[in-house]
Amino acid sequence: MSENPRRLMERYGLHPRKSLGQNFLVDPDAPERIAGYAALDRRDTVLEIGAGLGTLTTALADRAMRVVAVETDPEMVAILHRELDRDNVEIVEGDILNLDPSTLLGIDPPDGGRPLWGERLSRYKVVANLPYYITSAVIRHLFEAAVRPLRMVLTVQYEVAKRMIADPGDMSLLAVSVQFYSEPTICRKLGQNAFYPPPHINSAVVRFDLREDPPVPCDDVPTFFRIAKAGFAQRRKQLRNTLASTLHLDRDAVADRLEAVDISYQRRAETLAMAEWGQVYEALAPLLDSA
Repeated sequence: MSENPRRLMERYGLHPRKSLGQNFLVDPDAPERIAGYAALDRRDTVLEIGAGLGTLTTALADRAMRVVAVETDPEMVAILHRELDRDNVEIVEGDILNLDPSTLLGIDPPDGGRPLWGERLSRYKVVANLPYYITSAVIRHLFEAAVRPLRMVLTVQYEVAKRMIADPGDMSLLAVSVQFYSEPTICRKLGQNAFYPPPHINSAVVRFDLREDPPVPCDDVPTFFRIAKAGFAQRRKQLRNTLASTLHLDRDAVADRLEAVDISYQRRAETLAMAEWGQVYEALAPLLDSA
C-alpha cells in the first residue's frame, strides 16, 4: 500500500479519530526502517498492533512469513481489506488488550508456565505504532502473556522511551518493569511531522529484546513487582520508610533486612540498579511470606 495516508483517508471520506489516538506514519522512510529494526526474515510471524491504513503492514509483509495485523477501528479494518492484497497478512479486528497472543498466533499456550513469565518464541516478533494512551498497558500485556515474542519494535512517546532506558539515578517503576523483561534500545527519534495528523510531542522507535530468563534470581514475579511498586510509591522517601509504609512492615525489620544484603535503607528507589532490586526482593520476600 503506497498511497499517502492522508490522501487515502480523504478518498474514503474519513478523518483521524482523536479518541483512538490515531496518528498515521507519513515519513516515507519510516516503515522500512522500523521493519529493519525488527530484523525480520521469511521464517518469522509478526504481530502488528494498530495496523491503521496498512503503511507499516506492507513493509512487514515484504520481509516476514506471516503478519497478523490487529486493528480496533472498523473503518480502518474495512480499508485494509480493500487495499491490502497480501496472502501472508491476516487482518484481525479487535482490541489487543482483550486478545490472547496465543490465540492470535494459533498455538496452544504452554502448560505450567511461570507466573508472568511465559515461554519466549524465537520466530514471533511484535511491531506496533501504538496509540500513546495505551502504551504501558500493551507492553505489560505482551510481557506477561503465556507466550512472549523474541523481540518487539514499538513507536512510543520520546519522553516515555527515555524513561524506559533510564540508568540508576533516574529509574522509575516503568524502567524497572521494562528492563526486568527486556533490554530496551532507542533506535530512532521521530519528529512530529513523521505523522498525520502531527502529534504535539516527538516519538521514538524502541526495540525490546526480551530476556529468556529474569535478570535477577526471582521465583515469585508478582512479589518482585509488589516490592518494586512499593519502593516507588513515595519517591521522596527513603527505602525503609516507603517500603515499610506501603507493605505494612516494621520499619526496623525492613532496615535490618536491607542492610543484610548491603542496601542502605537511606537510599531512594530511583538510585537502585536492577541487580539491587533483586537484592531488595531477596531481603523482603520472607517478611511478606510471614506477614
